[in-house]
Amino acid sequence: MNNKGLTTQQAEESRRKLGANTLTQIPPDPLWKKILLGFRDPMIVILLVALAVQVVLFLMGQAEWFEPAGVLVAILVANGVSSVSEYKQENKASALKEEEEAKQTAKVYRDGKLTELHVSEVVTGDLVFLQAGDKIPADGEVVEGALKVDQAALNGETEEAEKVPCAAGETYEVKDLLNRHYAYRGTVVCGGEGVLEVKVVGDATLFGALALEVQEETRQTPLQVKLAKLAKQISKLGYLGAFAILAGILLKTVLTGSLPADAVGWVRLLLDAVTVAVTIIVCAVPEGLPMLTSILLSLQSLKMAKDNVLVRKINGLETAGSLSLLFTDKTGTITEGRLTVVEMATGDVRTFTALHEVAPALAAEIVTGIGVNNSAVASDGNVLGGNSTDRALMGFLIDAKATDALSRADVKDFNAFDSNKKCSTLTLERGGKAVTYIKGAAERIIDRCSHYVDAEGNVRELTEKNYLTAYSDGQAGRSMRLIAVAKKDGTDAEDGLTLLCVISIRDNVRKEAADAIREVQNAGIQVVMVTGDRKETAVAIAKEAGLLTAPTDIALTSAELAEKSDEELKKLLPHLKVVSRALPTDKSRLVRCAQELDYVVGMTGDGVNDSPALKKADVGFAMGSGTEVAKEAGDITILDDNFASIEKAILYGRTMFQSIRKFLVFQLTVNVAAVLTCFLGPMLGENVMLTVVQLLLINLAMDTLAAIAFGSEPPLKEYMRAKPIPRGESIVTGEMLAGIVLGALYVTAVCLSIRFVPAVQNLFGAVDVTYLKSALFATFMMAITCNGFNARTAHVNVLSGIGRNRSFLAVMGAIFALQFVFVTFGGRALSVEALSPKSWLICFALAFCVIPLDMLRKALMPRKEK
Repeated sequence: MNNKGLTTQQAEESRRKLGANTLTQIPPDPLWKKILLGFRDPMIVILLVALAVQVVLFLMGQAEWFEPAGVLVAILVANGVSSVSEYKQENKASALKEEEEAKQTAKVYRDGKLTELHVSEVVTGDLVFLQAGDKIPADGEVVEGALKVDQAALNGETEEAEKVPCAAGETYEVKDLLNRHYAYRGTVVCGGEGVLEVKVVGDATLFGALALEVQEETRQTPLQVKLAKLAKQISKLGYLGAFAILAGILLKTVLTGSLPADAVGWVRLLLDAVTVAVTIIVCAVPEGLPMLTSILLSLQSLKMAKDNVLVRKINGLETAGSLSLLFTDKTGTITEGRLTVVEMATGDVRTFTALHEVAPALAAEIVTGIGVNNSAVASDGNVLGGNSTDRALMGFLIDAKATDALSRADVKDFNAFDSNKKCSTLTLERGGKAVTYIKGAAERIIDRCSHYVDAEGNVRELTEKNYLTAYSDGQAGRSMRLIAVAKKDGTDAEDGLTLLCVISIRDNVRKEAADAIREVQNAGIQVVMVTGDRKETAVAIAKEAGLLTAPTDIALTSAELAEKSDEELKKLLPHLKVVSRALPTDKSRLVRCAQELDYVVGMTGDGVNDSPALKKADVGFAMGSGTEVAKEAGDITILDDNFASIEKAILYGRTMFQSIRKFLVFQLTVNVAAVLTCFLGPMLGENVMLTVVQLLLINLAMDTLAAIAFGSEPPLKEYMRAKPIPRGESIVTGEMLAGIVLGALYVTAVCLSIRFVPAVQNLFGAVDVTYLKSALFATFMMAITCNGFNARTAHVNVLSGIGRNRSFLAVMGAIFALQFVFVTFGGRALSVEALSPKSWLICFALAFCVIPLDMLRKALMPRKEK
């Protein structure tokens, strides 16, 4: 045919009429928009209400300017950290994508010459020259040559598809990926050469259509659901507390007969009551929680990058910690992703794993039979060219350091692997005589053998083939691909062959993947392998990886899955472990049905065909070697394609969730204690127990530092022994609530006793009310700091694992130092006066008692294993 291709002018005309070969990409939200959307966070909304009230009080002259300013800073910092962190992660992912896209080129006939162009410059009507290793740049018809194409990126099938020109009058269905004439963007040429005439480009390609489909919004993450629920509960508590304090102060005024005499007096009374009510609201809101989640997500994302995990969407990390069901690929994730030689056997079924284990003469024959009779070549320790089997065999020789013995000087004839004959042949000229080597499907070659070479190099008659048949069947049951290598003097290799060996090759299960699967299963997460491979291979790999272990475990094919209704599938889902011959639609259906059962669903994938399911899942794990469309659809990219890295992502997610729970115990204890103290104080005669400024210092300075302390908690293996937390379960457990209530009641009792109990007051000597309230402020701060040690661990020993989070000790030390500065130098701004050394010791002793008190609670209240 004429391979002149389009002219430059024709290419421009085609681009103008039919579009460019670029994919539409919905741009990520700019930073300013992310910050604005952050104001919809339920915790931020509560803070905004408190800010509005503070502004009103300031305008009425009832609040200092720094009171609303402090709340505003808390809002901006908490929202900004999260937005900036996610923005940076998206930019990092975009940079990786652009770097990858910059390398994508195609060989195109343009103006009568073969030219290398960037894929974006390919247009409809172009003639693209394709060779082994090329990624096809657009959809089109093969018009010349013959190609072997890996279409796994689109259909998940590992078997290579043959693409040849369409004969005159022959028709085919473009949407059928198994047709023999049409090739698709994103697939890879594995063998052969040919010319593709481009029919559609950009979004019109199958690759482009799938890429557009995945750019949709997803549902709320489990943590977002839990925090929204908590925010509603806290807001109700705050508003009820505020209303109660208003009613209480007014009721107290009526009952004591201290009603105001005029309108000014009533206004002053109401303003005082509103001020206390606002104090209650500020007390109730955990300002540090949005800060903590932002810090945690950012810190954990940075740590995970070192473990080959790129968190592209920040919320994907916390969702990973809540997973209850994980659908995972087989190839490259559970397995190594490449074929390797596992074992060799002689005709008498003596097995060996290395060339040096057999006689040198037989080893030399095997090297020729699999190394010279091979389409792949060895270059500087790497394998170039060839199909997957040839690459595996050449890799075996490289590992055995046997490639130096390869010589093609005597090659008389070589026929590469023929899919019809299921073998490749090599004829050498040795000493004036021809010797033919044959390599191919074991079941075909063994039948043509009359002799074999034993491990010592002796030629023996092959009279009994049942042993080889039984061995072959056993290896096939282990998902091995069997390759027989034989030879014969002369050029006729139809029968009378001498068997050199039978080689078992397979895509082996990663050792670390099997260990990681066991860890994930122990964490209560159901793992289901979804693969395009045949059922026998999938089942063998699943058994070796530890997925199929119980009689009740189920393995289905895509066809068997299609026969089930959604209701039938949902009943089988808890026992499902393997889906073989899977189609892209199967993955999306599995995710949908699992989510309808309220599972938190994870999905791994690398191809364009996986993208809809990756997007639909609660968290999508895209493989680093996968397509850009899959990475765009996923929340987390596993850079090394290893299941063990997925296990790490789950552990980090659980660590983050546990850190949030620890912080909630710490901060809600602060808030409940502050609410009770500020509520009961006015009932006992002291309208202002803790000022708004003091509370802001506690909530902002201390909670911000505490967020850093709890955000640095290390990932502990014990988190992987707990069961997944259901999506609808409250983030605050009964055990947490018991710790919060006990700690808050103790802190409240101590603070009230300092202000109202004479026996405690006498410990400080003859002092005024301001001094007592200063001691109250100092004790409150130290007590909640000490309670941080209680909140840090569920173990009775509060120092358990403290060595792995030294920043916690540093932060708590800093908080103690800040308290001293606040009380000693706060003066009029904080409504305090300096304390004597004796008073500090008394305050510390009262505060420290919260630790042994909670240790006693933990000892008497055994932990519930989920």
